[in-house]
Amino acid sequence: MFENFAFYVLPFAFTLLVACALTSLISGGVLLLFRLRVTNQTLRHPYLDKFPWERFPLTIKAAILLDYFLRLCFPKSKFWIIGDANLRLAHVQPADVSIHIKWPLVGFWGGCFVGLVAMLTLWTMILLTMT
Repeated sequence: MFENFAFYVLPFAFTLLVACALTSLISGGVLLLFRLRVTNQTLRHPYLDKFPWERFPLTIKAAILLDYFLRLCFPKSKFWIIGDANLRLAHVQPADVSIHIKWPLVGFWGGCFVGLVAMLTLWTMILLTMT
């Protein structure tokens, strides 16, 4: 029974992982190469009031982009890091933000998070079927 389950889950998890990696790469490339300035001007993160984008290290830049994603995808949540992003970006109304701004953010971070789940599933199935 488990072998039949693994026979279907392993290729599906691998395919999903590859699809998520490609989605993240394409969305991240479009975001960082073409849409970053427009995104920062539209969503106006409070950190950018203190310093310009170029002065931040990569980790802070990623955190700013994650805040944008969390605000756009979970606007009513007050839980943990999502609630913090919603407090910082309370001036942003997700319904008013153009899809031109949303899709690279959602594709990049959505691909990262779904890909993480697919990778964990893939490695779990590989380890379980190694007997």
